[in-house]
Order: sequence, then structure tokens, then C-alpha cells
Amino acid sequence: MPHARNRNPSPIPEVTWDTGLKEMNETWKGAIACLGVAVFFVMTIGIIYWQVVDQPNKNWILRGTFSGLIWERRTQSLVIQTLTEDKTYVEIDVGNVGNPDIEVPFVRNLCWLNKTEFCYTWDSVAEVKISLEVNEKTECYSMTWVPVHCHVELKDCFSMANVSWYGGASVRGQTWPINDQNATMQPFIVSNLKDNPTGFGSVLERYFLGSSGVAVLVAPDIPLQLGLDSRQQFCLQSLPSMERLPLQYTVCVAYNVKAAHQEAMQQLSLHSRELPNMRALWLPFWKLLTNVDSGPKAERELRIFSNRLRRHQLGEGVISLNEHSTTLLSDMDHDYLNTRKKGMSKRLTGDLPLVKLLNISITLSPFVGVDTTQFHTSLTDGTQAFWLSLPSAPQGQLIPVMSHWRGKFCVKLNITNPGAVSWFLDRVGSLQAHLGMEYIVLEGGEGNLFEEQALRPPQALGGDKYISLLADLAARTGDSTIMSAGTRSSHKPLFVRMTRLQSDWSSMGLKGIIPSLLHHTLLGYNFLIPDAVALCLESWSQMRSCSFVGWKSLLFSQLSASTRHLGSPERTGYTTTIHKHCTKAVRARLIDTIIHFLSFSLTHFKLRGYHRLYH
Repeated sequence: MPHARNRNPSPIPEVTWDTGLKEMNETWKGAIACLGVAVFFVMTIGIIYWQVVDQPNKNWILRGTFSGLIWERRTQSLVIQTLTEDKTYVEIDVGNVGNPDIEVPFVRNLCWLNKTEFCYTWDSVAEVKISLEVNEKTECYSMTWVPVHCHVELKDCFSMANVSWYGGASVRGQTWPINDQNATMQPFIVSNLKDNPTGFGSVLERYFLGSSGVAVLVAPDIPLQLGLDSRQQFCLQSLPSMERLPLQYTVCVAYNVKAAHQEAMQQLSLHSRELPNMRALWLPFWKLLTNVDSGPKAERELRIFSNRLRRHQLGEGVISLNEHSTTLLSDMDHDYLNTRKKGMSKRLTGDLPLVKLLNISITLSPFVGVDTTQFHTSLTDGTQAFWLSLPSAPQGQLIPVMSHWRGKFCVKLNITNPGAVSWFLDRVGSLQAHLGMEYIVLEGGEGNLFEEQALRPPQALGGDKYISLLADLAARTGDSTIMSAGTRSSHKPLFVRMTRLQSDWSSMGLKGIIPSLLHHTLLGYNFLIPDAVALCLESWSQMRSCSFVGWKSLLFSQLSASTRHLGSPERTGYTTTIHKHCTKAVRARLIDTIIHFLSFSLTHFKLRGYHRLYH
């Protein structure tokens, strides 16, 4: 049997060299891959370390000539400091922009080509744009926050640490500065403090001044809310809505508070100022508090009150009639006038000759009762558009919006309707001919009738626009009109009546006079008619009207000249007229209160560095 021939006579076994080379290459590839993964892992750890641990706490966003805007990562706040970082103007806490689970880096500038702008976007939260404007003495940072989606609240809080803040809106128990005030987050509009004691009024401007030389100017036509936390911060918050309303404001910084205030006044005072009738500043206003139900009784009470003032040598002044007495006197019919023993020519004119001899002021409001002839007539003659109304359907009939005023159901004048404005001016002219009054007190412009009832207001009447239009109407009635509230109307020839104070010595009473005066003046309302402070003494109990501390109005100079103090009076017309039955102790206490607050204010200015304003 033949044997198969062995093909490999060598004792060394046959090896497949290709397979070994392939295995060796795979091993090196695995090692290189592991090394790459290790390097990537180290780089990842390094990046995370740089982002979390080694990243600087402060990042410069924008730089001016003497100030700069810094983002502080740990406190989630924007800080405006000098370039040398030796002075902090303001610290703005932006929180986490509405989302506590998001860490906001705030370092990437999407507008990096422009050195005076900063842009950034947070996914599903908000967009921010900050622009820098460098002026001769100030540098202004304009900030605009826009929510990316609907119903997002944006809230920025300004710290009160080492900064005294002034301005904003009046409150009950006014303090100077506003650091000691507390106010819950609420719409930043003028409210009627009688109906809403915790609200804002009687004057309001979207302007805040800080003692570090910073001014905050909030956009005028964008609705927002304001809240104050005593000695901590005040916050601006946008309103969540389908319209994605922005939060927009400008922060101006300067070397001192005077320069910052002057820059703010230039931006706020876009119109030249007109002066009202200065004669009203030297006359005390006496309030006739009477509760009668007819015009003849009101006229009799007016004459009795006037005679008693003259008997006590207090005749020179103005007797102020409330709206109820004004309505009674204006509605006196000709039948009563015809019973007077006067000539027929005067009887038919419909005037009140005895009332015309008195120096009086009347009180009007844009409200008309639903039980009055004027309202019922408007429903029949097609002038229902004279009142604030809403359509019943997209193309439906206008339905007046009801409200309460002085305990009655009323409608409110549609001040955007030219016919309604003409009707109101004709009414004032008729009262002028009927009563011969010189001064008019215009009340009822506070608040927003639509927003108070959760209704969508027309665009022309959103926010505080109604009271601004009412100030325009008041200016057309003459230069002796007194408004109960004001906003964006400091340049008009009008007086503003200060909020009524209590008849005690607390911050709600006489102690609130000086802070309230300084606050009004800072906001540009220099022509004030203070409301009366009641001192109802027992010796005056025989009088139906309380006696009042009638002190002359203070004429304050506008805070723009370099020679006047912040809030200092151009004339110190503080003359307090107290009846002879007041004791010396009452006089001494009143004088001590005034002197105490004057000295406190001046001392506080010097301690806060306000002596710079004097030079």
C-alpha cells in the first residue's frame, strides 16, 4: 500500500504569519482607543472643572469710560461698578430668570461685533439685550428682557445694601428714603389710598434715585408690578400675558447723585414747564364739612362757615366745597332763586350772588351717577359713548362699565371721546357762571377701571394713561386747577394735592409732612396744595365743620439748578394758622415736630453724601 508523501519534512510546525500580524494590529488599535478615551475623559473633567470651579466669579460684560457692567455668577446678579472696582453703583438680582433649575452662565455675547451691546438668550426662558450709551457726565445701560414664551414672569430686584433709594410712588406713611417701606408686589399705577391703603399714590413716576449716583428709569408705557422689601430691595416684575410683555428699564450712573438726577430729569422732562396761578400758594384752604340734602341748606351752611371764619379773623382764604356740596349748589333750580328778594334780571341768570362774593373752590370728578339725569339722557340721545364702555360683541353695542364712587353706582367719563371732553368743559363753564369759583379740585383719576374689574382695557387707556389724559383736560380748565393725583404731568400748569394726613403726630400725621414734601419735589411736582390736617378741638364743637391747621403751600424749586438743595424750598412759607383756643403746648409740639424733621433731613443728607448737591 503506497504511503502519502509528507509535504513538510521539517520538524518545525507550519505557522500562519498573516493571522499573527492581524492580531498584533488589533491589540495596538485597542490600546490607542483606550488612550483616546482616557484623554477625552481627562479633557471632559478639565472642562467641567473650568466651568464649575476654576471659572472666575465675575465676568465683565460691557465697559464704559468710568463704569462697567459685571455678571456675578454666584449671586446671579448684574453689578455696575467703577472700572477700578472700588465703588459699586447698583446690584441687580436677576435670579435664575424664572427657572430655578437652570444655571445661567451669562458670558456669551451674541452681539460681540458691537462693543456697546450685549445679547444673550436662555432657551425657553427669556432674551436680554443690554446697550451702553456714554454721555458727558453719565453712562446709561438700557436693559430689555423679553420672555421667549407666554406667561413668563421676569423679575429684577435692586439691592438696598449701602444705597439709599428715593422716588417711585407715594405711599401712606411716606418715608425718606424709601428703604424703610414695605409694599407687596402690585401693579405700579396710581391708586386711591382711601380704597387701597396699601397702594401707591398720590403722585407716581417711573423713576428711582440712588445715593450712590444711580438713577433707574422704567419704560413708561409697559405695564409692570412693583414690590418693596424694607431695607433689602425693591423689585420690578413684568406681567405674565399672552403678549409676552417685556421688562424694560434704563440704569444711569454718574460720579455723584446730582449728575444722575439731572440726567434723569432731562429724560423725564420732555416738555417745557408752565406755571400755575401762584396766588393759590399764599392762601389757606378751609374745608366745609357738611352733610345736607339740598342746595339752599348747602348755601346757608357756606355763609355760616364764612361768617365764623371772619369772626375769628380767618376770613382770608379759600373755602373748599366737596363734590356733594358742589352738586347741590349747581342743581339749585330757578324756583328757589325766584323766591330771593333780588331783581328779575339776576333771578333768570341762574347765578348765586351771595356765593359769588365768597372765595370758594369746587370739587369735580369724571364720575356720573347712574341715577342722574345726565346718564339717562345719554342712553336716549345716543351719547352713551361719553362713558367708558365695552362692546357686548365684536360689532355689538357699547355697554357702560359700572363702578363705585362715593358709595354709589357710577359711570366714568370716556376722556378719549372729544364729545365727552367738550361736555365736561361746558359743565365747568356753566359752574363758573353759576358759582363764580376761582379754583377747581379734580378728583377720581386714580386707578384703572378696566383692570380693577379684570377687563381688558383699550390700548389708549392702559395703565396710568387715564390720569395723564385727565391732567390734559384739567389744564384746559385754567391755571388754578388742583389734581388729587398725578403722573407724567409735572410740567403742566396744575397743582397737586397731597394725600390727607391723620390728626396725630405719627408718620401718618404731621411727621409725614417733610418726607412727603421731599418726595413730591424729587419727582418734579413742585406746586403743592397740602390737604388739611384736622385738629378738632373741643372748644370748636359748636361748629359743624372741624377747624384745620391751615398752613400755606410750599413752593419748591425744580431740582435742576446747581445752587439749590435736594428738596429745599424756594420759599419757606410754613405759616401755621391755629385758632386761639389751641394751647401753647400744641403750638410748641407742632413747631418741635417741624424743626425735628428739618434737622433730621439735613443731617441725613450730609451723612449720605448729599452735600455734593450743594456745590
